[in-house]
Amino acid sequence: MTFVQSELGPVSAMRPDQLVSLGTAVASVVCGTCASRDVGLCDALPGADLHQLADAAHWLSIPKGGLLMTEGQPSRHFFSVNHGYAKLYKDLSDGRRQVIGFVTAGQFIGLGAQACYSFTAEALDEVHVCRFEQRRFDDLLMRFPALEQKMLAAACHDLAVAQAQMLLLGRKTALERLASFLLEWDDRSMVEGAAVAMLPMGRRDIADYLGLTIETVSRCLTVLRKRRLIKIVADYDVVIIDHAALRTIGAGE
Repeated sequence: MTFVQSELGPVSAMRPDQLVSLGTAVASVVCGTCASRDVGLCDALPGADLHQLADAAHWLSIPKGGLLMTEGQPSRHFFSVNHGYAKLYKDLSDGRRQVIGFVTAGQFIGLGAQACYSFTAEALDEVHVCRFEQRRFDDLLMRFPALEQKMLAAACHDLAVAQAQMLLLGRKTALERLASFLLEWDDRSMVEGAAVAMLPMGRRDIADYLGLTIETVSRCLTVLRKRRLIKIVADYDVVIIDHAALRTIGAGE
């Protein structure tokens, strides 16, 4: 039932026979164990209408390092993330990379795409998604206003995140950027019921997201650890010891 990316290209370019259609009997299994059932697209529709959403979806499992989409590729599909984490990035002509965001269960990739995707999406661990054809999904939006409202809310959230990121990159110091980043991921972890700010990305990805070097990220982590504001545990996950002090740093006070 699990299909992964081939070596020929991103999953958004896979053939229909490489996908699991949720309009089949497997929908009851896949949908019944979906981590984003109550926070993703399905939350927007009443139970009686969920089968129409499932009929339009294909379920995919992408391994760590697999690509969901590639910058410049025709944007024929839209993805709803059900499990795992993915990073979104753009590669510059001089070889530098800017990570523009991270997504997890309940979030969307490809929302508002034009003729071509404007970024690449790569799995940070095993990622499960539902893939929709753009044209077919547009038909669903016309038929179900609640879906359209869900997508509008997601677009507004993405805009707010983008505005916060512009402030972070344009005005904050390296230590302020890292403090803000750790607080953001601590909030995500609290939602998931964890006591640790789980960081699925490596320090290189953190650096590329914050517009810093990996050495600067390491130095800032050391500064925060020596001030006893954080504790670094296994796999570079972080326990925030003093939230108030970290918020003060993140706010530039």
